[in-house]
Amino acid sequence: MNPRGDDPAGRLVKVLGVGNLLWADEGFGIRCVEALDQAWEFPPEVELLDGGTLGLALIPLLQDATHVLLFDAVDCGREPGTLVVARDDDVPRYMNRDKMSLHQAGMNDVLASLEMLGHKPSAFTLVGVQPVELADYGGSLTPGVRALMPQALELGLAELAAWGVAGRPRGGAESGAVVFDALTLGRYESGRPSDEIAYRKGDERFLTLPSAAKPAGDDPEKPR
Repeated sequence: MNPRGDDPAGRLVKVLGVGNLLWADEGFGIRCVEALDQAWEFPPEVELLDGGTLGLALIPLLQDATHVLLFDAVDCGREPGTLVVARDDDVPRYMNRDKMSLHQAGMNDVLASLEMLGHKPSAFTLVGVQPVELADYGGSLTPGVRALMPQALELGLAELAAWGVAGRPRGGAESGAVVFDALTLGRYESGRPSDEIAYRKGDERFLTLPSAAKPAGDDPEKPR
């Protein structure tokens, strides 16, 4: 079914979260879209998308969008843990500083490519956060960024309402709230090995030893 056929205004709204769940606060955008899907329902002309690190592969997914709401972690030179909102032509400049990952460079390329293809959404809004921590492979959202998620969702929901596609809380007195235990975030965190097992920041037993002093049994080049 074509969502535009259900909407007299011909809107097709894409709510997109991008990022990498394996790099701590880089997962902010995906977790926001996941939380929206868990607690809110929307008209049929609204699609929620986990864009992950697709980069340029997002182009065909956005080519028919009239409105785009993007959740993302962006390095925009603000204090860590700061929310930012940018609209339309202001969005690319929030992604032109130090690139945190391939997907961030890709989002600017996606926007430029859409325009070159003759398609520019009539409205494009970024709800972003300046990350607190990225260099934590396998890490989850930091407490500060996690605490900002409800506010980020409120900003996104207000934007959707202004576009005429307001969300409606799912059933229950507490509906619309971010319930972290209901997200896959909880399962992700509970399955993460401890620092002692994973050595995410390097195994000091090896980093502090000269190569000649390393246990012979752990040298992959030495015959056993």
